[in-house]
Amino acid sequence: MPSIAAPDARRVDGDEHGTDAAARRLGAHIRRLRQARRLTLVRLASATELSHPFLSQLERGLAQPSLASLRRIAVALGTSPIELIAAADAPASGGPAVEVHRRGDGALSADFAVGTARMLAGARRPFHPMEYHAENVDPGDSFAHDEDEFVYVLSGSVCMEVDGAVSVLSPSDSAYYAGGVAHRWWSEDGRPYRLLVVKQRP
Repeated sequence: MPSIAAPDARRVDGDEHGTDAAARRLGAHIRRLRQARRLTLVRLASATELSHPFLSQLERGLAQPSLASLRRIAVALGTSPIELIAAADAPASGGPAVEVHRRGDGALSADFAVGTARMLAGARRPFHPMEYHAENVDPGDSFAHDEDEFVYVLSGSVCMEVDGAVSVLSPSDSAYYAGGVAHRWWSEDGRPYRLLVVKQRP
C-alpha cells in the first residue's frame, strides 16, 4: 500500500515490488475509474480542485496523494478512499481461492471524512465487501456511483437516504440500490453504528 502523505505532488521513489509498483497500481486504477465515468483529466481536476499536472503524474504512478486529496478523488469518481487504497495494495494477479478475515487481523482499513472502514476481501475480487463504523449525525454529501451496492446494518440505528427517500434502519435491516442512485447515511440517535457494505467491483 502506498503511504498516503502530503504534499500532493510528492515524488514516488521505490523498487519494482514496493512503493513504485503500488503507486502505479493506484494510478492505473484511478485512470480506469475516470475513463469509466467518461471524465477527462481536466474535468476531474475541476471536480477535485486538484491540478491537472498533479493528476496526470498520479495516474502515471509518479506522485502520491495526501489523504485529503485521495478523499476528493474518491468522491469525484463515486468510490471510497479505502477502495482506492486497496487497489494500490492488491497484487498484480488475482488472489487465493479463499480469504478469511478476523477482527484485528490486519485487514486493510482507512479513515473516511467520517467513520472508518475495513476491507473484507482483496481489491481484485468481483465485489468489495467492507465493514463501516461511524457515529455522524450530519448527513453530509450524497454519493452516486455506477456500481450496485448492498448495505446491511450490523448494529446501531441508521438513517439512510436513497434516491431522496429517508428510512430508519435497525440491526438486521438492509438496503440494495442500483448504480447511479444517490445515497447517504447517518446515525439516527447520535450513537455509533456499524454497517456491512458490499459494492460491485468497478
